[in-house]
Amino acid sequence: MSRYFTLLFLGGIAIPFILKSQFVNAEDDILEGEEIEVIGITPTHGVGLPRELIPYSVQSATSTDLARTQSLDLADFFNRNLSSVHINEAQNNPLQPDVQFRGFTASPLLGLPQGLAIYQNGVRINEPFGDTMNWDLVPESSIASINLVGGANPIFGLNTLGGAISITTKNGFTHPGHYAEAYGGSFERIVGTIESGWNNGTWGYYFTGNYFDEEGWRDDSPSDALNLFGVLSYRDKDTTLDLNVNIADTDLIGNGASPVELLALDREAIFTSPDQTENELYFVNLQGSHWLTNSIQTSGNIFYRRIDTDTFNGDGTEFEDDGTGLLVDEDGELVEDQFGNNIASTNANGTERNAINNISTREQEGFGGTLQTTFLSDLFNHNNQLIVGASYQQGVIDFFQATEIATLVCEFTGGDCEIPSADRSTTGSGLFAVEEGTRVKAHNRNWSLYVTDTFNVTDRLAMTVSARYNNSHIVTGDRSSRSNLVDPDDPEDLNGEHDYDRINPAVGLTFQMNPQHSVYASYSESSRAPTPIELLCADPDAPCNLPNAFLADPPLEQVVTESFEGGFRGNFNNIAYHVGGFHATNKDDIIFTSTGGVSSNEGFFRNVGETRRVGGELNLVGAWNKLDWFLNYSFVDATFRSPFIAASANHPNAEDLNGDGEDAEIQVDNGDRIPGIPRHIFKLGGDYYFTPGFSIGGDLVYNSDQFLRGDEANLLDTVDGYAVVNVRGKYKINNSFTLFARINNLFNTDYETFGLLGEADEIFDEFEDPRFLGPGAPISGFIGVAFEF
Repeated sequence: MSRYFTLLFLGGIAIPFILKSQFVNAEDDILEGEEIEVIGITPTHGVGLPRELIPYSVQSATSTDLARTQSLDLADFFNRNLSSVHINEAQNNPLQPDVQFRGFTASPLLGLPQGLAIYQNGVRINEPFGDTMNWDLVPESSIASINLVGGANPIFGLNTLGGAISITTKNGFTHPGHYAEAYGGSFERIVGTIESGWNNGTWGYYFTGNYFDEEGWRDDSPSDALNLFGVLSYRDKDTTLDLNVNIADTDLIGNGASPVELLALDREAIFTSPDQTENELYFVNLQGSHWLTNSIQTSGNIFYRRIDTDTFNGDGTEFEDDGTGLLVDEDGELVEDQFGNNIASTNANGTERNAINNISTREQEGFGGTLQTTFLSDLFNHNNQLIVGASYQQGVIDFFQATEIATLVCEFTGGDCEIPSADRSTTGSGLFAVEEGTRVKAHNRNWSLYVTDTFNVTDRLAMTVSARYNNSHIVTGDRSSRSNLVDPDDPEDLNGEHDYDRINPAVGLTFQMNPQHSVYASYSESSRAPTPIELLCADPDAPCNLPNAFLADPPLEQVVTESFEGGFRGNFNNIAYHVGGFHATNKDDIIFTSTGGVSSNEGFFRNVGETRRVGGELNLVGAWNKLDWFLNYSFVDATFRSPFIAASANHPNAEDLNGDGEDAEIQVDNGDRIPGIPRHIFKLGGDYYFTPGFSIGGDLVYNSDQFLRGDEANLLDTVDGYAVVNVRGKYKINNSFTLFARINNLFNTDYETFGLLGEADEIFDEFEDPRFLGPGAPISGFIGVAFEF
């Protein structure tokens, strides 16, 4: 198979030369002539295509758009401005959001089914272990432009089930000059940014540094993040080279959802703490392009990326006293420590060991490269663009997790955990439950070949045909014997080797009805192989504690998405519009099924048959007098299409449906909505310019209700919908100084962005409601100053 596709790849490069007599010079290509907006249609961007020739929806933004909206970061900008995007604040940290697009997720949390591919300068930055996305590691100040591409576009490779986000960073040629900004305000937040860019026509540099620090609006929730980005660039008539370097160090406290009964008493209160994530990033990427002739460009990159993640999560315990003063697990087995001794249920001073500390480290290294060639010559006297490319990427993961027996501070100090208190943190005992520990190493290897061709059938009708072959090889290995905090009884239990491959096709048409209006339609397929974390946690008889212990790795099927998309776009007077619809079906979709845990973090991954996302979008952007405005409405109906029995340990209506003695199961039927996804999303915003240097603007974000995670059968009440209004202002004092301010959640609305089921009574004996909700931040204000020269 690999030999066949190598020949296909080489043949694709040779075709234009073999058919040279049918081609004309690229100077007559559609991309020449009047200046038009060009969109990158591959991970490495390349030459790109005019928007009207792209047969799927694309939402774009530039650094100017990000600066104008005063967004905290890229995810915040998506949430306020882009269609079909909403945020679930599962961690309740502003730098750790779950970003949802059309019901597909890009999240930093292990355990969520990821469905969006994220690229930065042609490098896929979804993490190797679980395809997760760490939004805290992409400094907003480094971004030159973004494209949010809808649909299962196979050209963007694995995990492009619902779409792809392509990020292009700044350099000294696109962003020369010097800039500094600082702002502060609510939650003791302080943010500072510096930028510097320069070029002499041949060489250039760009550097930005961003620092974020705040105490957080909830109890005991401080965070800080430092991001540095630099690029050294070279340009001549035919060649570009950019050496990009990212370094980041972040320390984030996200104390997650709280029981509804606790939120009713105090919205700032936290359930247990801390839930800490520390990330360190080192990322080097050399990218470039070269025009071989007037009609042939080659481009590509090579990269190395390393991210080290340490987590510390204080939580309630699942262990119990066996009646003799010793701890036992849910199966009644005595819990042993790293010294081989049974663990007592109380400390030496008699305080109860009623908590655990889940401690983990992840070392993830990725390296690889992409090479593609673009041919712009006309074919049979018709405009044509052919792109042929190949990519190779490896990921090496070293994961370690340990579970420390602990005590809640409020109990240890004589406080009462049955009432709200600011401190429900844990104190460790130094004893570890070795059977809950894990040490595993995993290795990903992905390579692919892709081709896409856009052919102008007529002056108004264009057809795009694409395909990508993906090959994934995943190896996992047990390393338990290398740590005395891990039970080494079954040293081969985690060993596994898995192979996945597939050809994903796409075809689309665009038709220019007249110079102002066009129509498009496409069909595409994409796939994602199960990630190492899913393969390591796929046995219902051996559930794991995310993101922690793993016990087995039975095979999972890869997820395949079949997607239809179509719509109209164009301009009417001073209004740009897009009206479109989409229909995406996931086959062999993978979800995490909860079997227990105080916050439902114990469970396993499984294939559940088909799921479907179907919906429509309306986007309007306009200008009227001194007002620039936009309006977005999205309808997203995300449902399960295959019935299955789901484990849901904390569901009040759970039954023993399988007849296996387990009474924590719910029946999910065809048509039940997927939790965490609102059906209706509405956004309205704009800026009014009193003078060129003075403007006031704002935005309104509305999300309708959604079901709780753990209630896949839709048996309980939903999380209420909500609307939030934000306002902002900017005043340019002179060419160098600018003052700006913003107020988030202007009307101080109480709202929740998502919910799940858990065990509140593990900490608060009097609490009976199993619902946990992720509260949104209250009203906040910030003021700052910017200086540029």
